Amino acid sequence: MSKNKNFKFDLASGLVVFFVALPLCLGISLASTSYAGQDGIPDFGGVIFPGIIAGVIGGIVVGFFSGSRYGVSGPAAGLITIIAAAIVSFGGFDNGGYEKFALAVMLAGVIQIIFGFLKGGFIAYYIPFSVIKGMLAGIGVTIFLKELPHFFGYDSDVEGDFEFFQRDGENTFTEIWKMTDNVHYGATLIAIVSLLILIFWGSTKIKASKYLSMVPGPLLAIIVSVLLVAGFVSVPSFSVGSEHLVSVPTPSSFSEFKMQFLFPDFSAITDCKVYTVALVIAIVASIETLLCVEATDKMDPDKGRTPMNKELKAQGIGNVISGLLGGLPITQVIVRSSANMSAGAKSKNSAIIHGVFLLVFVVTIPNVLNMIPRSTLAAILLLIGYKLASPVSVKAMIKSGWAQYLPFFVTVFVMLFSDLLLGIGAGIVVAFMTILYKNYKTSYFANSNQKEDGVIRLTLSQHATFLNKANIIQTFDDIPIGSKVVLDLSENRDMDYDITEAIKDFRASCAEREINIEIIHEEKLEQVSIVH
Repeated sequence: MSKNKNFKFDLASGLVVFFVALPLCLGISLASTSYAGQDGIPDFGGVIFPGIIAGVIGGIVVGFFSGSRYGVSGPAAGLITIIAAAIVSFGGFDNGGYEKFALAVMLAGVIQIIFGFLKGGFIAYYIPFSVIKGMLAGIGVTIFLKELPHFFGYDSDVEGDFEFFQRDGENTFTEIWKMTDNVHYGATLIAIVSLLILIFWGSTKIKASKYLSMVPGPLLAIIVSVLLVAGFVSVPSFSVGSEHLVSVPTPSSFSEFKMQFLFPDFSAITDCKVYTVALVIAIVASIETLLCVEATDKMDPDKGRTPMNKELKAQGIGNVISGLLGGLPITQVIVRSSANMSAGAKSKNSAIIHGVFLLVFVVTIPNVLNMIPRSTLAAILLLIGYKLASPVSVKAMIKSGWAQYLPFFVTVFVMLFSDLLLGIGAGIVVAFMTILYKNYKTSYFANSNQKEDGVIRLTLSQHATFLNKANIIQTFDDIPIGSKVVLDLSENRDMDYDITEAIKDFRASCAEREINIEIIHEEKLEQVSIVH
């Protein structure tokens, strides 16, 4: 497909991702900075422009340098707690804390670029597939549950704050319970209409139409929802107030616009705390990015592979520029990447286009954007969440066996009640435990307990590592007293020191157990000992 034909798809998907990214940039920024009042005292006000800066840089700059076909970068919910704690530790907004934090973001970008040159991207290849699928499903479930209140017009929680325990003392489930007593009829009707449009516009009938398929479903849903908001003005019980609409900053002059930029405080370059925060941001942002890149590649219908080290460098460049302009830290984000893929993107240009839309629309028509109801954006995100955690994918994971679905469900569960990194960590631990268990249950003897003329013949397989130690010791312990054993090491090519010691210990115990043992190629035991 030619670049010109690709462009119309990338343009449409870039617009869709813009509508998904806008409320997330605003909400994540507000959630990240709401604990940064005078002397670190929470003011729950926060600022939202740093999130927009990060969204623009993540789209245009990172999109330009990235090698990811579908990946979209911007501010991430997983860094909210780290950002809030860092700003407070620097003294809060009123004491120049954010300016020091911006310097830390810039330095974090430098560290990420170094990670890229050191080829640190290999880490992503060691994340089990079951954990990656669990991460996608966990994000999908979290988005679905978090967007339900907004779908029904209960907008007490900021968009983009996906933490289970909220700042207002509520949690994900109590927020849904409170929603049932605070349903807004106008916003809910708009959300239902938007959802029906999105479902119908995603049907094969619309996709088969040459002209209708050119109109993105989310764009149509937003246009209809804005018209409904205008129409409900004269109906008091359905009227949608400003608290239920997108809230983009609307500076009245160029001077006010410039005041939204909080540039880094370079006088803090010698502050050790700045470097500590920078290192934490670099590590967490790099891990989240690598995980999201791997997940996005798994969803790629063409099974493309993103150069991981190139991505680290691209993220680093983005964070350097974001920090210089006073923006939040940037990572690749699975929600936006999934929306990009679902919208029919053909190249990374869609990510760049979404960044251009963010920049142009926020600067030129913020009042128009502020007419968009949050319930419509919730409908868009609900569909994305459903696709990420679709019942079909869950069923497929269950059918793949317990060794796959156990880490999968642990990842989902821990993510739902904590955050992405803890969920991934828990999933990896469980996946490793299943590997240990399977190694314990699987015989690492090519021929185990094969009896010929009353002789037990054990042939060690080609590779024997410390993971096989428990199984091998158990096999030795189960040999009856007075047996005759032939242990054949001729097929072994790689033996850990742990296995050597286990065999030697067994050989030493044979006299007491009246076991007659013959070891073929016994010299291999000494070769391993010499090497170690």
